[in-house]
Amino acid sequence: MAKKSNLVLQEPWWMRTPLPSVFFISILVFVVVVLFISLSYDKVEYLSPKIFDRQQVNLMSVSADETRKQKCDLFSGRWVYDYSTQPLYSGVGCSYMNDEVACEKFGRKDLEHQRWRWQPHGCRVPRFDPEKLLNRLTGKRMVFVGDSLNRNQWVSMVCMLESAVSSDGHSMSQNGSLRSFKAKDFNASIDFYWSPLLVESNCDDPVHHRLSDRMMRANSIDAHAQRWADADILVFNSYLWWKKPGMKMKVIYDGSFEDEDNNMEEMEMIDGFGLALKAWSDWLESHRNRSTQLFFVSLSPTHAWGYEWGAEGNQNCYNQTQPIEEEGYTGKGSDYKMMRMVEETVERLSNKGVDVQILNITQLSEYRKDGHPSIYRKFWDDLGKERVANPSGYSDCTHWCLPGVPDVWNELLYAFIVSQEQV
Repeated sequence: MAKKSNLVLQEPWWMRTPLPSVFFISILVFVVVVLFISLSYDKVEYLSPKIFDRQQVNLMSVSADETRKQKCDLFSGRWVYDYSTQPLYSGVGCSYMNDEVACEKFGRKDLEHQRWRWQPHGCRVPRFDPEKLLNRLTGKRMVFVGDSLNRNQWVSMVCMLESAVSSDGHSMSQNGSLRSFKAKDFNASIDFYWSPLLVESNCDDPVHHRLSDRMMRANSIDAHAQRWADADILVFNSYLWWKKPGMKMKVIYDGSFEDEDNNMEEMEMIDGFGLALKAWSDWLESHRNRSTQLFFVSLSPTHAWGYEWGAEGNQNCYNQTQPIEEEGYTGKGSDYKMMRMVEETVERLSNKGVDVQILNITQLSEYRKDGHPSIYRKFWDDLGKERVANPSGYSDCTHWCLPGVPDVWNELLYAFIVSQEQV
């Protein structure tokens, strides 16, 4: 007779464990897995509101001094969808919204572009506090000097600050190329001065400046500078008007812009840009006030060619609702040679004791193909039926919807302003 085996076959642990314990262990494993997956995502829509609020305390409710001490590169990071704190103001509620960037007012239904927050790699952005900035600006003047993209940023700043001012404590006025927002409660002025080429040019009229030829007056910036020389904070930009394809810049050395017999030289646009930067830097060097904070905003990218991010056909920013996810993406419309010219100019100024902070908004804005007005804005020209039938053909892929990307530019500007208290 065969011997019985001494091997005892044991039941699996889950068969030997009482049923309630099996259920409890299964639930615990499930919770751990879900929590791990949730925390692996960048986008905060996967977090419950309570969890998000706690993270916001850690991520954003920090002082500008802490951010500065971290020696953080605020301009390198990623966009994070944030339904809890964005946008910072109402696009239809801002009293001074510009119709060229008022996308919600002009029919844009998808408003997800308003809810993205910029998160730098490895450091934190101080949360924008309009009252703190206005306290910093009490009795002072801040001026944005440049083109329509700088005006885009200025309108954003005005809308961001309006909520901190009493209903009868603010006003807006215009005098030629100068627009001025007054926060009366703080005796503060936040202005925009139209000067697309920085130096004097035939494009200086704030309304009638769309000209087939562009002319600038060499080394002539004083006529503009006298309008913003007393500012405590100056935010400059100048790129867009130097990038007209196939156009040359006419440089006038004497005579008027209307004089056909004036002394004139024609040159490549980028060479004219160099002359303008030279005149701008010379003025700063000879008129600098050490208490004035100086900024130069880098190139604002366009999204006019959809094939650059893998779109088919002749698509552009029209109907785009999501940012570009490819890290380090750059479009062909961004002229980095021009940016290097600004960097070199700013470095030379620094060596002479004039500090200018470059607000490098280029890379972070490259990702935001969804942030442009496209067709959702006021157009001053009659579009006609044929153009209306082709939305991509008349879409504005240069400027930015508000609320939107320029609000982040101003959050970064705010970080530098409030962390550098002047003595």
